[in-house]
Amino acid sequence: MKKILLALLLLSTLVAQAQKRETDVAIQGEDFYINTTITLQGKTYEGMRLEGLLPNSRMVQGIYDDLNPETRDMWQYADSGKWDADRNTAEFIKAMPAWKEHGLLAFTLNLQGGSPQGYSKAQPWINSAIRPDGSLDDAFMKRLEKILDKADQLGMVVMLGYFYFGQDERLNDEAAVINAVKNVTNWLLDKDYRNILVEVNNESNVRYDHAILKPERVDELISLVKSMNRNGRRLLVSTSFGGGFIPVDNVLKVNDFVLVHGNGVKDPAKIEDMVKTIRAKPDYKGQPIVFNEDDHFDFEKPYNNFVAATKAHASWGYFDYRMKDEGFADGYQSMPADWGINSARKKAFFGLLKKMTK
Repeated sequence: MKKILLALLLLSTLVAQAQKRETDVAIQGEDFYINTTITLQGKTYEGMRLEGLLPNSRMVQGIYDDLNPETRDMWQYADSGKWDADRNTAEFIKAMPAWKEHGLLAFTLNLQGGSPQGYSKAQPWINSAIRPDGSLDDAFMKRLEKILDKADQLGMVVMLGYFYFGQDERLNDEAAVINAVKNVTNWLLDKDYRNILVEVNNESNVRYDHAILKPERVDELISLVKSMNRNGRRLLVSTSFGGGFIPVDNVLKVNDFVLVHGNGVKDPAKIEDMVKTIRAKPDYKGQPIVFNEDDHFDFEKPYNNFVAATKAHASWGYFDYRMKDEGFADGYQSMPADWGINSARKKAFFGLLKKMTK
């Protein structure tokens, strides 16, 4: 019996050592910190203060799979003639160091992904790490763990989305949604991840089936995540809104950081206006403001949405999908994805990011 107890103690010690984390994200005022140091310390770009910002990219399909046999073949790789979820995750992980070398500090990943076509009306595919009852799918979570571990090693932050409006209907009811939030949050806390910023759901004001995922009530789920902890440590949490939408007051009252999107905002000056409007709201408490989705580019121009957000001291996130008649190298959201920096658009974004941050 004593030998068994010693063996269990040794095993628990080895597990704890294996899970010792290297990257810890924190917030002080409107600024982000990684491992107690303000991000981009001492950095400026054309007079703009970069300290405290979290340049990011929407990479939501890192654990993508399609469990619908009728649509699964839509995502097959040209070189193999089949879809392979493990290959997708492996290639994602292989690309991550290059993103970091170019100055990317964070990326958004989602347990229910995003449209694998970039934008879609109907979404018949089944891409969800969350089962109908709110329990977690082991295969999805194993792929997620590999990505989170690599991000932790690289010193990168992951904005982890729980729900997506194209897939939330896969959950049975509100009880399943709440169960899922508890299960995912406990999973992250149990594994002691410290490089996570939770995005409860992507664009909470867009087409959700469950009322608790809509703007009027999503603050309940933000508060639920905040209420869960391990030894006094909890996860930082927010939710995002559709392009150009200003966050609602009940969310601003409880979120740790503000998530907004720049889709549909063609004039960079309007990006600055969005930030000013948020900061002027009575319920804004000085949290960091983060754009974690924007499908506007113009990186060769001196003033674009990326620069405008930076000028307003808001973090900006690149969103790229494969557009009509484009090739495999284009887009990060369209499946199957080329996770490298291989298209002209990707090179332009990462080139400007490197110029700004290095």
